[in-house]
Amino acid sequence: MRRVVFNQKGGVGKSTITSNLAAISANNGLKTLLIDLDPQGNSTHYIMGTSSEELEYTLADFFDQALNFKIRPKKSAEFIVESPYENLDLLASHPALEELQGKLESRYKIFKLREALDELQGQYDMVYIDTPPALNFFSRSALIAANGVLIPFDCDDFSRKALYNLLDALNEIRADHNPTLALEGIVVNQFQPQASLPRQLVQELLDEGLPVLNTCLSSSVKIRESHQASVPMVHFMPSHKLAQQFSALNDEIQANLKKAGKKAA
Repeated sequence: MRRVVFNQKGGVGKSTITSNLAAISANNGLKTLLIDLDPQGNSTHYIMGTSSEELEYTLADFFDQALNFKIRPKKSAEFIVESPYENLDLLASHPALEELQGKLESRYKIFKLREALDELQGQYDMVYIDTPPALNFFSRSALIAANGVLIPFDCDDFSRKALYNLLDALNEIRADHNPTLALEGIVVNQFQPQASLPRQLVQELLDEGLPVLNTCLSSSVKIRESHQASVPMVHFMPSHKLAQQFSALNDEIQANLKKAGKKAA
């Protein structure tokens, strides 16, 4: 399963959700690959800590190879690094991705990520892809390569307005490049159940028939502490409410996936 976490709006928790779900997947015994397509590299740093600055290979090397002919090109697996966590590997980000984007787009390398994941088929049970907060070359590459997409939603009116543009963009990707891309759900992040506006916005999305997932992620200072420590919540504080919510979210997504599979069969 290849799952991308995407929203064109920044600050909605893409890297946090991607990294924590990938860490839970690996902790549950599934061989998991995390791909960090955001040049900011938040997921990379979250998983690797300061050692992220010393990685031998990153996605910048992978995409640079796609732009330059090599007599003996490296296989996709050679750009992957092991994380400190069992069953969790990483295709790491690098700031140089920003400079490469224009060249990759002009030479139409949009399918390179999908080709790499096809090459890795069978080596991983789960693939999670973090994306930049923009509908650019890297996020389009991820949506073309993925089977499913999760949309983080921060409970404010700006996020709601951005959501409709995002749904249009997903429909365009389906129509042009990836007809099997499934919207697996909208993940409500930094939810404050005592406040009326978040409850109202979530209810309005549900009333419109949008696939809002039942598990909401609370706002907590502990997630910032886990960022600082570069340790996902399942390892940082597994008994914390937010860690339990991430686990419940993972279970809900997997249950929905099984239902969809049974229905398709």
